Amino acid sequence: MGVGVGMNVTFRQLKLLEAVARLSSFTRASEELHLTQPAVSTQIKQLEDEVGMPLFEQLGKKIFLTEAGREMYEFSRNIARQFVDIESVLDDMRGVKRGSLKLVATATCKYFAPYLLAGFSKLHDNVQVHLEITNRENVVTALQENVPDMAIMGTPPDEIPLNYRAFMENPLVVIAHPEHPLVHEQRIPLEELLKENFILREKGSGTRNAVERFLQGRNLSVTATMEMSRNEAIKHAVMAGLGLGIVSLHTLEFELKLKKLAILSVEGFPIMKEWYLVTRSGKRMSPIAQAFHDFVLNETHNVVPLPQIPNIII
Repeated sequence: MGVGVGMNVTFRQLKLLEAVARLSSFTRASEELHLTQPAVSTQIKQLEDEVGMPLFEQLGKKIFLTEAGREMYEFSRNIARQFVDIESVLDDMRGVKRGSLKLVATATCKYFAPYLLAGFSKLHDNVQVHLEITNRENVVTALQENVPDMAIMGTPPDEIPLNYRAFMENPLVVIAHPEHPLVHEQRIPLEELLKENFILREKGSGTRNAVERFLQGRNLSVTATMEMSRNEAIKHAVMAGLGLGIVSLHTLEFELKLKKLAILSVEGFPIMKEWYLVTRSGKRMSPIAQAFHDFVLNETHNVVPLPQIPNIII
C-alpha cells in the first residue's frame, strides 16, 4: 500500500522506528523497549508495508535509514516529543507536579548547572531531569534537531531560529601559575601578554570564539602553543607551568581557594560574556520546562556560587 489517506500507522510502530534508528540496531532497540527482536522486526515490517517503501537498508552488519526512513524518523521524533508535552500539560492540569526535563549544555556549564538543578529539584522533587554536557558543536546540532527542551550555552548560534534569554554573567579571565612573573603586574598590556605561551580551548569552542573576537577588535591575535578540549586539561597545563590560559571564572572555584592558580590583571580583561537559556523558536514549553526557565532567570544569583576575582586592577 502506498502512502496516502488510508495509511494506518500506530504510535507504537513509530516509537519502535525511533529506537531502531537511534540505536542502529534491532537487538538494542528490543532490549531498550523490553521486547523480543522478532516482535520489533515484525512491527517494522508492518510499518514498511503501510508506507509502501523500505525504511531500513543493511550494509554489511550495519543498518541505515533509507530516504523514506529518514522522513518517517523525523516524524516519529516530533510526535514522541509532542506526546511528552501533552502528558506534562495534562499532569499540570491535574495538579500533578511531575514530568521530565531534557537539557543540553556546553562543557563549562558543568561547573554551575548542578547547583541550578539542585535548587530546582528542591521545589519540584518529582521531576526527572536528563542533562547532557557536551561541546558547543553538539549543542548546536541538538538544537537544530529540536531534541532538548532547553539548552544552556554561551553566545547562541545565528543559523537557527531561536529564543534566548541571558541569565548570568560569564567572565573570561587569564590564568597563570602562582609563581609566574606577571602575577604581581597590574593592567598588563595585551601586546606584552601575547608574547607568552598560551594553552587554549579548541577552535570553535565558545571561549575560543570570544577570545578571538576580543583580540580581532583590537587588531591582535593569539597563537596557541597547545589546544585542549577540556577546561580541566588547560588548568592542569597552566599549573604545570606550560603557559597561560583563558577560561571562565566559573571553572576556578577550587583552584583559587587552594592557590593553585592566579588570575592576571590584564588590559581589557575579564572579557564579559553571558550564559543563555536557549529554545527553538515556536517550541511550546511544557509546564516543567517553563518552571525551570523561570527558576533560572529569577534564582540563579541565589544558588550559583561565583568565585571572586582577586583584588587586582582590571
